[in-house]
Amino acid sequence: MTSLDAPQLITVNRVRTKICGVRSVADARAAAAAGADAVGLVFAAASKRRITAAQGAEIAAALPPFVSRVALFMDNDPDEIARILATVAIDVIQFHGAESADFCNAFDRPYIKAVPMGEPGVKLTDWAERHPRATAFLLDANRVGEAGGQGRAFDWQATVAAIDRPIVIAGGLTPGNVGAAIARFAPYAVDVSSGVESEPGVKCSERMRVFVNTVTEMGKA
Repeated sequence: MTSLDAPQLITVNRVRTKICGVRSVADARAAAAAGADAVGLVFAAASKRRITAAQGAEIAAALPPFVSRVALFMDNDPDEIARILATVAIDVIQFHGAESADFCNAFDRPYIKAVPMGEPGVKLTDWAERHPRATAFLLDANRVGEAGGQGRAFDWQATVAAIDRPIVIAGGLTPGNVGAAIARFAPYAVDVSSGVESEPGVKCSERMRVFVNTVTEMGKA
């Protein structure tokens, strides 16, 4: 097993947790109660967890202070994104498609860029160079054009070059394997969706609690 080529410049004292694909107020409140640092609201047309702007506004309004609201887009029309941002209280945008840096920079929000680790020959350093204003990079198992939330992991044996911004690990995470992911990558954050669901699009309070607790315990090791 290989390790990061060099230490990240971001010092991680505590790994953060994002629960993505939340589709109801009840699930959002349960995620916050479990200790999630962020909740992801999906507006990508290709995702089975897609919600409307009205649903997103209701969910965002129900979250307590200090829980970040993250909007996930994937090659959405810019006018649609602008309408959603005008309706939903969003703190951070996650772009999951082929969006250019200029496109991502146009919406006056901090943004995270997803990196399709399922794509042959993908290099994190290339993505970091192309997106100098991205606040973090999310490593997911999808290939270009595929939505996230597929419940599969990328190759954890692959070398992931160190960059000067935070790394978020996603793809196939569960309460049972998130500890290994943290031990392998020492990420800034982890992102889970299907791994804490009782059925597609429905979060399980107990699985979220165990997931967050596992992440917290790894930080004490």
